Amino acid sequence: MTVSEHFTLRETFGKARAGELVTAHGVVQTPILCPVGTQGAVKALTPQDVKETGMAMVLANTYHLYLRPGISTIEKLGGLHKFMAWDGAILTDSGGYQVFSLSRLRKVTDQGVTFQSHIDGSRHTLTPELVVEYQEALGSDIAMVLDECAPHDETREKVWTAMVRTHLWAERCLKAHNRKGQALYAIVQGGIHRDLRKQSAEALIKLGFDGYAIGGLSIGEPKHVTLDITEETAALLPVDKPRYLMGVGAPEDIVECVSRGIDIFDCALPTRVARNGGLYTKSGRIDILNAAFHDRAGPVEDGCDCYTCRNFSAAYVHHLFRSRELLAYRLATIHNLAFMQNLASTVRQTILDGTFDSFRRDFLAGYRTTDEETRVSQKKKWLESWTLPEREE
Repeated sequence: MTVSEHFTLRETFGKARAGELVTAHGVVQTPILCPVGTQGAVKALTPQDVKETGMAMVLANTYHLYLRPGISTIEKLGGLHKFMAWDGAILTDSGGYQVFSLSRLRKVTDQGVTFQSHIDGSRHTLTPELVVEYQEALGSDIAMVLDECAPHDETREKVWTAMVRTHLWAERCLKAHNRKGQALYAIVQGGIHRDLRKQSAEALIKLGFDGYAIGGLSIGEPKHVTLDITEETAALLPVDKPRYLMGVGAPEDIVECVSRGIDIFDCALPTRVARNGGLYTKSGRIDILNAAFHDRAGPVEDGCDCYTCRNFSAAYVHHLFRSRELLAYRLATIHNLAFMQNLASTVRQTILDGTFDSFRRDFLAGYRTTDEETRVSQKKKWLESWTLPEREE
């Protein structure tokens, strides 16, 4: 067992890790996937719905909350936990990825980034110090540094420049951070260049953060590259600190990346596909809109103990989607989050009892994944949609 102030590593199986995050809002068991609550809400669900799926930590986005309703408003109303009526842990992203995805609307210098709001076109500036100030005011349990995320197909020179700037900003964030009980994580950059990833990890480790994230992956590169860079980068990070892979969270990714040493994930995929009728099962994702579910009497998945599967037939969920009833989005999202939480819990237990290897082999053999060409195409379309005003997840 390895212990630090913020994290306890309970057990390992190969590179896979089972641990505990100590936060001001409870102990969070890892591996864990954080549902994305960009605006302070997991889309279609109440905080009680999220809690009943077993999720212990959610992610909120500083960029979006800064633009509306405003950091000062949330602080005045008692902080983010009270504002969104969530008594579990909260991880806040710095908003850096959202700002940098709006490439036509921002200008980056070593001082920070100036950007136009995607809502009304107003101009704003984010600096490392302001990002820390805003996250401290929100009162999140885990805060992230401001970083610069370069596109996966960017030139090596520009990736290096973004990485160096990320290191400078990380140091400034660390100096500005004062809130007790709030952990601050650095973000390792370097694109798909292994030597740059090594440089980035070494530079940030020297500064001494509470945890380390791996950023700049799953943004259009082939999945085998994502997995290789994840494994090599995770191996460079301190054993006694949590490791967070940003923006990754398909079921197969959780299993594969835990086996490569990752503890924390966040991803909008489970909730986003749910709202489009994509529901997770042990054999893969199904489309509940398909005619095959028109008269399916059983639940979405036999043996699932989520609220949706305990109370409704697959035929009913199919009917709700076909009828465009709003309840469809709630029931589908509940199911997908419960599936992901059960998966993370099972992964954790198999690490603890020494059966993770066989579980991983059986799960991946039985789980039908999206083919690589389709996955890359879908990811590209979603990333491009970040430039649209309505994109908030």
